[in-house]
Amino acid sequence: MKKVLVFITDGFADWEASYVTAELNKPGTEFQVQTIAIDKNPKVSMGGLTVIPDYSLQDFSFSLEFVMLLLPGGTGWREEKNHQVKKLVSFCLENTIPVAAICDATTFLGNYGFLDQHKHTGNSLPYLKEGAPNYRGDENYIEEQSVSDRCLITANGSGALEFSRDILNKLEVLKGKELEEWYDLFKNGFIKR
Repeated sequence: MKKVLVFITDGFADWEASYVTAELNKPGTEFQVQTIAIDKNPKVSMGGLTVIPDYSLQDFSFSLEFVMLLLPGGTGWREEKNHQVKKLVSFCLENTIPVAAICDATTFLGNYGFLDQHKHTGNSLPYLKEGAPNYRGDENYIEEQSVSDRCLITANGSGALEFSRDILNKLEVLKGKELEEWYDLFKNGFIKR
């Protein structure tokens, strides 16, 4: 099974990763979604869901094989302790393991320079610059719901479907027409008016 790690914090935005994790975890995809956090203590999402992390950054083995790191947004990114994931993000990008970040997770990436050399998006350019004083990637900012550039996928907080579509495409879970039909179904529903 190909592992996809989802970094969770207290206050993580559960809905921002839910479309894609449900698709990845389906039987037959050859993917397995697992969670990682700063420690093994249960984390409570913004929606009140309690999740026990599979892995802790404190004892994480960088020899573990995984194919992507997902960073959902949420209130936890304002807490310095969660920035410990910076080491894992660096490891991923140095080893061409895709990193997918949405909402405030993009602000975290921006503050540590991870966005500077990639086309990217976020909640807005002013929001990104305010929340990430060390951000220097203005010329690569694109005003889109989700942007995929090499090993980095970024999305704004209202772009969970577009974010999921970019991840499914990057991991080749769905492609072409099948991917567009999936996206259309969840974006527009069964009933077209």
